[in-house]
Amino acid sequence: MSKVQGGMKCVKYLLFVFNFIFWLSGLLVLAVGLWLRFDPNTVELLTGDGAPDTFFIAVYILLGAGGLMMVVGFFGCFGAVRESQCLLASFFACLLIIFGAEITAGVFGFMNKEQIAEEVQKFYSSSVADDNNSNGTAIALIYHKILNCCGGSSSDTTQALCADAPEGTQDCLTAIIDFFNEKLHIIGYIGIGIAGVVIIGMIFSMVLCCAIRNSREVI
Repeated sequence: MSKVQGGMKCVKYLLFVFNFIFWLSGLLVLAVGLWLRFDPNTVELLTGDGAPDTFFIAVYILLGAGGLMMVVGFFGCFGAVRESQCLLASFFACLLIIFGAEITAGVFGFMNKEQIAEEVQKFYSSSVADDNNSNGTAIALIYHKILNCCGGSSSDTTQALCADAPEGTQDCLTAIIDFFNEKLHIIGYIGIGIAGVVIIGMIFSMVLCCAIRNSREVI
């Protein structure tokens, strides 16, 4: 027999629906993380000796958050159906941890946004700095092809590669900033959406948990 009646029963089913949406959100976050990790353009730009890994660290955090959200969403659904005060309290604690991690990751990403682009810029510049480095030339060509850019370095290699580039072609140092800002904005928007969903879940779980406790005291 259900421990909650009336309006609280509605909250129970709302929490179940929310947790199902939360589980789907976790699946979406996981999918976006996998896309960012295995996106051919990103992989090609950040593959090679000395390539910076700060961007991929942020992606791995996103993958971990997506997996955790799926697990928490599953147990939240189970707790709502079973009307378990213990499971709902644990669910609330998990959401609180996820929310704290979101804030921490958001601050970290905001503080290091420029650093990520600068590291990639340095990697590109160092790759073409050595005029006798054939590997550096190959890396430069990859950047020119993917970012549709050319130049940004004063080395002889860059000048030779960009000799036939159309006039008005964007330099690669600027193109790198634009490329990674776009990727990081995707992560930021997802983080804001998750934070809003988490707050709603915390409210629903605490209301239902209190309702279950009050119904037991009445009995």
